[in-house]
Amino acid sequence: MTENKKVPKRIAQTVLNSLKGGVVPRIGLPYITVGRKNEIEALLHDVDIIAEGGASFRFIVGRYGSGKSFLLQTIRNYVMDRGFVVADADLSPERRLQGTRGQGLATYRELISNLSTKTKPEGGALTLVLDRWISAVQSEAVRETGLLPGDPALAAATDKKIYAVTASVSELVHGFEFGRLLSAYYHAYVDGDDETKAKVVRWFRGEYSLKSEAREALGVNLIITDDDWYDYLKLFAAFFRMAGYTGMMIMVDELVNIYKIPNSITRQYNYEKLLTMYNDTLQGKAKYLGILMGATPQALEDKRRGIYSYEALRSRLAEGRFSRPGARDLLAPVIRLEPLTAEEMLVLCEKLADMHATLYGYGQHIDTDALVRFIQLEYGRIGADQNITPREVIRDFIELLDLLYQNPGMGMDALLQSDDFSFAKSEAVSDETAAPFAEFTV
Repeated sequence: MTENKKVPKRIAQTVLNSLKGGVVPRIGLPYITVGRKNEIEALLHDVDIIAEGGASFRFIVGRYGSGKSFLLQTIRNYVMDRGFVVADADLSPERRLQGTRGQGLATYRELISNLSTKTKPEGGALTLVLDRWISAVQSEAVRETGLLPGDPALAAATDKKIYAVTASVSELVHGFEFGRLLSAYYHAYVDGDDETKAKVVRWFRGEYSLKSEAREALGVNLIITDDDWYDYLKLFAAFFRMAGYTGMMIMVDELVNIYKIPNSITRQYNYEKLLTMYNDTLQGKAKYLGILMGATPQALEDKRRGIYSYEALRSRLAEGRFSRPGARDLLAPVIRLEPLTAEEMLVLCEKLADMHATLYGYGQHIDTDALVRFIQLEYGRIGADQNITPREVIRDFIELLDLLYQNPGMGMDALLQSDDFSFAKSEAVSDETAAPFAEFTV
């Protein structure tokens, strides 16, 4: 059995509960990450480019339960450790890239609501980032001038530094108003004006629905809309960099919800928005910005309703003649997730067994032979070679661990051989299925 790092019980509880429920945990991923080494390395190369002022756009494509969300969360945790601000959202019927009833703006609001940093990984970090920026500028001004807080000359020096940031942002599309609002937030911060601070934050969150309302509250003649919300994400990416962060990473999952839009014209508008974002990053119009989007193969490849139905995207994203399963180009815009191997699933199950034993305080007693038999049964299902996913195997295994814990007199083999667990003809594991386990002998 493999030796694992000691997992805190709080994290073990969250990880096991999340995985059993079919969702990806926000914490504890390093304890259970297996496989995906090449995919992670390719995405981390993008992170280095973004940190140097570049931009990237990648599609993570895989079937439901194949590990798309797991990979996105793994990268999310890594880039937060690297000093990135991360915003993530799942698309839904109410959240799209473009819509006639505010669905695009709803996606923007979700992204800003979920804004996260290393010190605030659960989201809601916008105010923290703004306050940290002002505090850092004030500290820098004190360090450079040697003046004491309260000195009018120090306030003037700080104002000058704040203005340098707002002026730089003002050069971008919609940047003038954005810079004015940053300045308004700074002065409200200095004056202790919490009401104005709240109004500015509300504007940044896209919560003003009328220009007249924003003009009355803040004196700006602009609001964030369904059409231009992406421009403000680019502004935030530039601002975050000047505020001391490495860059911004945006993660949008469940692109299948665009594929499901019944109206073809509405779908096309969404794909047009997708194309704009894709072109921006690749043409250098965005800086310090990375975008990752999760999609199913059907949502990508269906030429009638999927992303490939929009010719401008299909021609940019379609694989070349040389890429094939087992030899994918991981530097291409689309990363297709290959299924985890049986050996990788075995390692994952070992990790989960150790974690379960730690959480409930018993000695881990499932040996490698028993794990191999479990994996053989899972991969021996009819059609498993095409249809089995890590999510299904993990849920089955955690259920198995729970039953063994709650029924100490029950053996693992008895459960594996029961009619409920032995799926149709799965006990007749083929030589081909068993072959990967030849090396696991005791």
